[in-house]
Amino acid sequence: MIPGAPAKADVGRLLLHCADRPGLVAAVSAFLARAGANIVSLDQHSTQYSGGKFMQRTIFHLPELSTVRAALERDFAEQVASQFDMDFAFTEAAQPKRVAIMASTADHCLLDLLWRNRRGELDMSVVMVISNHPHLADQVRPFGIPFVHVPATKDLRAQAEQHQLEMLRGNIDLVVLARYMQILSPHFLAEVGCPLINIHHSFLPSFVGAAPYRQAKDRGVKLVGATAHYVTETLDEGPIIEQDVVRVDHRHDVGDLTRLGADVERAVLSRAVLWHCQDRIIRHGNQTIVF
Repeated sequence: MIPGAPAKADVGRLLLHCADRPGLVAAVSAFLARAGANIVSLDQHSTQYSGGKFMQRTIFHLPELSTVRAALERDFAEQVASQFDMDFAFTEAAQPKRVAIMASTADHCLLDLLWRNRRGELDMSVVMVISNHPHLADQVRPFGIPFVHVPATKDLRAQAEQHQLEMLRGNIDLVVLARYMQILSPHFLAEVGCPLINIHHSFLPSFVGAAPYRQAKDRGVKLVGATAHYVTETLDEGPIIEQDVVRVDHRHDVGDLTRLGADVERAVLSRAVLWHCQDRIIRHGNQTIVF
């Protein structure tokens, strides 16, 4: 961990969303107070002044949280969530999310995530790296993380996805596509049992497909950007988590655009993964609320 990082023992997070109405914040706060919890921070958002959707992220401290969590969840469901028809989730800050990273041949996003995680900047447990090519095995090995090569050619795609699902299902809290250059099937997305975050090499939906930086150069772009989003069955149209850009001009060649774009991709993906692992994101339709 980073020196000076705050202790996380007995720190809980509560994410919830429901139809907006008066009394929501009071009900949640009163429940936590009765349970003996001290609220450390509380962020909320309503989509409209009246009649919209309500979302809230609460950080609290509760002694012996791991021991009482099951009872806390049961009591909250009975005493609060049922009254307000609430979707909610309790998590513990001291339990890092189990993450699998999928990559192909590009190494910049994969190695950046592994490096940040080793430094303690990303609070997650990387369980495995899965790749449809063997090229990155030697670069992953020094991090002490299993590297699994699963060929995924067109003829092998169904078998490859079945193998991947056998490794991931029930074992992972999040899958990160770190420039994994394969389209995942609706069956895979339905069966994997956890969210997936993808990094895209532009402000979606611009320059979709192969050779994005060649397309960008040919169009004379003035900005190079990247988009991190949750994966859905509709290609590259899932809820956007984070975006950023860097300014370029006529003096930059394709190599420059690729290098600058890789920098933006690394930063955008790492922020999206960090926010997800910190339980900062609530999905609202095809949008995200990031607290």
